[in-house]
Amino acid sequence: MPSDAISEAVNTNQFDTERALGHVEKMASKPHAVGFPAHKEVQNYIRRELKKLGLKTSLQEGYTTGDWANLSKAENIVAKIEGTEKGKALLLLSHYDSNPHSSFGASDAGSGVATILEGVRAFLSENKKPKNDIIILLSDAEELGLNGADLFVNNHPWSKDVGLVLNFEARGSGGPSYMLIETNRGNSTLIKEFTKANPDYPVANSLVYSIYKMLPNDTDLTIFREDGDIEGLNFAFIDDHYDYHTAKDTYERLDKKTLAHQGSYLMPLLHHFSEANLTNLKSLSDYNYFNVPFFKLVSYPFDWVWPLFFVALLLFIVLTIYGFKKKSLDLKNSFLSFVPLLITILINGIVGYFSWTVLKSIYPQYQDILHGFTYNGYTYITAFVLFSLAVCFFVYHKFRKINTAAILVGPLVFWLALCAGLTAYLPGANFFIIPVYALLAAYLIIIHQEKPNALLLVFLIIPALWIFTPFIKMFPVGLGLKMMVASTLLTTLVFALGLPLFSFYKHKNRIALVMSLLFIIAMVSAHINSGFSEENANPTSLVYVYNSDKKTAQWATYDYVLSDWTAQFIGADKEDASTLDKNTISSKYRTAFSYVAKAPTKNILGPKIEKTRDTIVGNKRLVKICITPQRNVNRLDIFTPQTNIIKASVNSVPLSDYFLKERTAGKLVTHYISNNTYTELSLTLPVGEKFEFEIYEASNDLLNNALFTIPARPKTAIPKPFVLNDAILVTKTIHIE
Repeated sequence: MPSDAISEAVNTNQFDTERALGHVEKMASKPHAVGFPAHKEVQNYIRRELKKLGLKTSLQEGYTTGDWANLSKAENIVAKIEGTEKGKALLLLSHYDSNPHSSFGASDAGSGVATILEGVRAFLSENKKPKNDIIILLSDAEELGLNGADLFVNNHPWSKDVGLVLNFEARGSGGPSYMLIETNRGNSTLIKEFTKANPDYPVANSLVYSIYKMLPNDTDLTIFREDGDIEGLNFAFIDDHYDYHTAKDTYERLDKKTLAHQGSYLMPLLHHFSEANLTNLKSLSDYNYFNVPFFKLVSYPFDWVWPLFFVALLLFIVLTIYGFKKKSLDLKNSFLSFVPLLITILINGIVGYFSWTVLKSIYPQYQDILHGFTYNGYTYITAFVLFSLAVCFFVYHKFRKINTAAILVGPLVFWLALCAGLTAYLPGANFFIIPVYALLAAYLIIIHQEKPNALLLVFLIIPALWIFTPFIKMFPVGLGLKMMVASTLLTTLVFALGLPLFSFYKHKNRIALVMSLLFIIAMVSAHINSGFSEENANPTSLVYVYNSDKKTAQWATYDYVLSDWTAQFIGADKEDASTLDKNTISSKYRTAFSYVAKAPTKNILGPKIEKTRDTIVGNKRLVKICITPQRNVNRLDIFTPQTNIIKASVNSVPLSDYFLKERTAGKLVTHYISNNTYTELSLTLPVGEKFEFEIYEASNDLLNNALFTIPARPKTAIPKPFVLNDAILVTKTIHIE
């Protein structure tokens, strides 16, 4: 990653990290989700900054529901740098809304907006006209369902001109930024062009790309690919994942090196793609690719994957025959070489698989960190890597009588089998074969020499360390500590690649003891830091739920372990939340309320509900219902058990037929409300059908509402992200006969 940029040392046409940080500081001073007062402030700031650069901005406004049935009125900021030729345009993309309701949005995605603002400034300072148009889209309502991107791709006249999108995102507050491709076809042309652009610090590999294509991941760029068939590159960082969508996503916690890394991508790509031919970026073929220090991005065609595997397999067979002829190998020890490998894989796999379950049982407060990556998560990764190494050194010490050449047979067979499976089912991971070639080279040396050069063996371990060790950290950081099994197994497999060197160690048991002691030290350190503090705050939640049908009220929380702050309202008389309602308010992890307790009833006005149309047309019944807030609200969720809705639209925006058939938990639509506007629901039902639905109307003002006296959270606590929080929720059931 690049070092911190110093403003005074940066030329005017270079990306200035300090200047970009200044933008982040201004935008991330308050939470600025859709419908929040600061949302307009951030919007106005961005437009002023673009105007300073001599660009004319416009607002694209409109309702969309996206694929998640989340209705919102998006307000996209759009600008253009005119090119000299009429070709496809380059689009720079990030979103400026923060996640509801407490996130300051410094990393997600203030960092992306700041990267674009500063990158465009540096680019324009050269006073050079680009060949291609450069469209700047700072989208809105990304956090609610990619609504701004949906609005642009499907409704803006410029969308048809876009040839390539560069999207800047975040899922944490630090670490390297990973490049991920979005394409409906092959990636070869994009990889070639990315390599030509020659960014200084590429972090990318085709395994992550292959997995990404298989998962239901969504960014704004997904809409461009799915709805517009437009190619694109994502740049996103994931370290310090515990800050994601929280009140800790602040300017102070954003890593300066990470922001500099984003800039190191944008500038060369902006210069390259503003001049490149963007009309023919699509391809049918794929490339394997991975980054290594000094060599940047290494890539080769998928056509090579099976030849590379079969050459490695042939080399193994030839070298094994040669080893038997030289009597460096014997049948007994060659078969025995599988035993320590399988033992270490079994032990480390089981420990890694159950580690998160055991940790949550010992430290139940970890369940309140919905990301699944705890504040001391890096210490746990270190601890379990040390444990895995201790197991490896100890087990292989017990099998030390197997000679070095023979001990490599098991790992080579296992790695070749693994590479065969990956090449067949996940060809983007075929580059795993590269360290196997290094192991084969070491296999040849050890068969041929009784005392090989130690430095040469160290050199042959380097490909394994360069390629695999980043994954050991990346999987549990990005996907949560439930993926610790990936770290323990990868550590074991990397150890196996290092056996040409490690097998010569006479006292592997001593190394195992040292690793065990370091494991204990790391676990003690993790234990000491398992609690919450001002720096590593406890995610807490509180909602006041008023049932306007029964005229009853309850306190509700999503917390598994009640903090002192939450226990003021949900204490000894708490009940399981199953006594509330069966509906789950939509959240990222489908988190439901955990506990409820009785609460005093307050005079809270529910929404006004009017049936404005009820018409029979043939065998269909057309019903229109208008729901108007009578207090300041932020969100309206509508649930219904009906499964035979023919058509539905909200504020004239149709819900997809797929969603109506496949929807879960009874949710029909969520409206994230701006300016306290109404919600108009239009339904097409079979004639004679009775219709029932429940509405959940929420306002994020529990802590400052005059009807309540809620003490401020202590500094050791923050609002729990991903869920409805600090809210007054009014529920009501509506029957239509």
